[in-house]
Amino acid sequence: MTKYMLSVHSVEGEALAPMTDEEMQQSHKQVGILEQEMKSLGAWVFSGRLHGPDTATVVRMSDGKVLTTDGPFAEAREHLGGFYIIEAEDLDAAIAWASKVTEAIKAPIEVRPFAGFAA
Repeated sequence: MTKYMLSVHSVEGEALAPMTDEEMQQSHKQVGILEQEMKSLGAWVFSGRLHGPDTATVVRMSDGKVLTTDGPFAEAREHLGGFYIIEAEDLDAAIAWASKVTEAIKAPIEVRPFAGFAA
């Protein structure tokens, strides 16, 4: 099995259609069902939701010293909003999971394998 990251991308300033409380509850329920399906089939490793890019701190070396700066590493409108780490037989299986995630959360999903985790 290969480990894949299904990364959830958001676009800063892009407003999503407002959801009613009922729609929000349904969305959370759908995500919960999907995550339970991943767990029951042995695909789910872990997941996480991130705070906005304005909460990021970048750490780098500069002239032999550690330098920290506020804000995201890359200045861009698009940013990583969260992720799932899954195990899948192959890219097609990972894409099948990503299809379910994008349907549940209505956001683009990037699928990338981890290096060194092939079966």
